[in-house]
Amino acid sequence: MVDEFLRTIPIFRDLSDEVTEQVEKVLSLRKYPKRSMIIIEEEYGDIVYFIKSGTVKITRLNEEGKEVILALLGTGEFFGEMAILDGEARSANAMAQEDCEVYAMSQSNFVELLKKNFKITYLLLGELARRIRKSDQQIEALSLSDAEHRIGVSILSLAEDRGVIRNGRVTIPNLPYQQDIASMAGTSRETVSRVFKILEERHVLLKDGHTLIIPDYLYFRKAFGKKFS
Repeated sequence: MVDEFLRTIPIFRDLSDEVTEQVEKVLSLRKYPKRSMIIIEEEYGDIVYFIKSGTVKITRLNEEGKEVILALLGTGEFFGEMAILDGEARSANAMAQEDCEVYAMSQSNFVELLKKNFKITYLLLGELARRIRKSDQQIEALSLSDAEHRIGVSILSLAEDRGVIRNGRVTIPNLPYQQDIASMAGTSRETVSRVFKILEERHVLLKDGHTLIIPDYLYFRKAFGKKFS
C-alpha cells in the first residue's frame, strides 16, 4: 500500500490520514532497470523521487573524470529535491544500482505540499541539515585522513543509512561492491580489499557474503568517527 510506504519516508512520517491521501494522489510509480540513469547532472529537473525498492547511486565526476559516489540511497529515501528548491540544474547523477521502483512527484505538487504543510517543510529542513552535516564529515575525511580512516568513515555512513543494530552489533545487508566503496572513500578497489582484510584480522569487521557485520559498533564509531562527534 502506498500509505504504508509513505510512513517510511522521513518527511512524511506521522502525517494525518487526510494529508497522506493528498500525497498519494500526486505520486506516480516509475520503474528503472539496473544501471539506468534516473537523473543526469546539469540537466533541468522538475521531479522529486521517493525510493520504493532498490538502491540508487548518487554520483558526480571529479576533475580527472573519475566517478565519486556521494551517497547510496535505499527504500524510504528521496532525491532530486535540490533542483526543485533552488531552480538550478541537477547537481549530481542518479543511477539505479539495481532494478528500482520509485515514486515521482512533480515540482508544482511538491512545492504546494511544502506551502500547505509546515510539518513536512520542518522535517525536510531537518533532513537537509543532516545531509549537509554528513557531507561535511565526508569532505573532512577525504581531505585530512589516510585511506584506512576514509574507508572506515564510508562504512560508518553505510551503517547509519542501511545498517540494522541489535545489542551493539550492526549488520549491513547488500554491501556495495568494493569499487563503489572505493569511489566513496576516494581510493582504489585494491586498497579497500586490503583494508577490509586488515579490519577482519583485527575482528573489527566480519563479512558473510554480501553482508557486513560490525561486532562492536560503539568501538568502531570511536575508532573512525571520533573526529566528527
